[in-house]
Amino acid sequence: MKNKYFGTDGIRGKVNEGNITGEKSFKFGLASGTYFKNRKKSKQIAIIAKDTRLSGYTLEPALVSGLVSGGMHVYTLGPLPTNGLAMLTKSMKANMGIMITASHNPYHDNGLKLFGPDGMKLSYKIEKRIERLIDAKNSNQLTNPKLLGRVKRLENGNDKYIEILKKNFPRNFHLKGTKIVIDCANGAGYKAAPKLFNDLGAKVISIGVKPNGLNINEKCGSTYPSKICLAVRKFKAHVGISLDGDADRIIMCDERGKIIDGDQIIAMLALRWKKKKILKGGVIGTLMSNYGLEVFLKKRGIKFLRSKVGDKYVKEKMKKLNYNLGGEQSGHIILGKFATTGDGLMVALEVLFSLRKRKKASKILNVFKPLPQILENINVKDKDIVDKVKCKKAINKANKIMSIQGRILVRKSGTEPKIRIMAESYNRNLILKCIKIIKRSIK
Repeated sequence: MKNKYFGTDGIRGKVNEGNITGEKSFKFGLASGTYFKNRKKSKQIAIIAKDTRLSGYTLEPALVSGLVSGGMHVYTLGPLPTNGLAMLTKSMKANMGIMITASHNPYHDNGLKLFGPDGMKLSYKIEKRIERLIDAKNSNQLTNPKLLGRVKRLENGNDKYIEILKKNFPRNFHLKGTKIVIDCANGAGYKAAPKLFNDLGAKVISIGVKPNGLNINEKCGSTYPSKICLAVRKFKAHVGISLDGDADRIIMCDERGKIIDGDQIIAMLALRWKKKKILKGGVIGTLMSNYGLEVFLKKRGIKFLRSKVGDKYVKEKMKKLNYNLGGEQSGHIILGKFATTGDGLMVALEVLFSLRKRKKASKILNVFKPLPQILENINVKDKDIVDKVKCKKAINKANKIMSIQGRILVRKSGTEPKIRIMAESYNRNLILKCIKIIKRSIK
């Protein structure tokens, strides 16, 4: 059964509409706080971080008000990468963590990503229980006036996060002599990312580090990687790193300015971890992972399985099978040895650790030949259009035409009002023909 409020990656939508209002944020705070309260503890703690959207100033106070009204003590951290929030939720022994973000979406969207005390995103069952509390009477969840929570701002959240990242690598690890271009998408990583690489001795060229509340992901970041490619060539850098609005995605480029997507990074890490004997089980990709990645890994004796799209589902499958590496082509990559969710900075460090002996990024990051793939995103008013007879017939027709020459995937976006059509084949004309057939049934 479909969730009422929670989607693929938390709660998300357009600001001041539907679920993304101050009123709803109060209810979300109260309901989630009520669920996660642990009466065995003297203090009930929630921590909140956010990206740089202007609307954060609307949603955060309402969310805090809901949590405090339910008896939760709240620490606010300000702009911080999503996995930083997940890590600090666990290290601070908080009951829960909430990230206010719409990830790679434009500034006019916002949302909430919720984490449990283990730093994990919530399961479907927990989301359903919180949804029932959201729709219940608020009066039953409001606490005694004497037991209201208190609110405190923590200014050192980014420093704490950086220290946790660095502890996962040898003390003598440094990046002296390495020139890096980092694009922070004017988002949550704009403080932490440049500081991390500067602290390690790299020469850092920073772009996308001047957020104004409206320019997050605007022609920058992981959804606009051409920007780092140009900068890498201009400044003759060794590598480029591009994050999204909440820094849980990473797209890279090599010293020649060639884009390196999540699939290539995963392939490189899988080989390295297998060689170091730290790879557990195999690799979890998604329905969107390039077929070339699957073939490449299997030829090298590395198991490859697919989950539904979304790093939450990747992590769930990793946990179930005890795998420690997984991710998405879009750059959500989960290093199970270190993190509970996607972390662009952690992945960047792991890649840079492999480059420390002056290896060229082009040599270690262009690992396999991907199957030519085209992805088209169709804006729609109603995503359920793909369930209509007309659309289903078009998809079946396209699949018959494609046959064994490739692969077609049509799905609803879990985070935006879009239908995503993906087709893979060595025959480009065939790809375009199949996509055209499906598009006609949607528009």
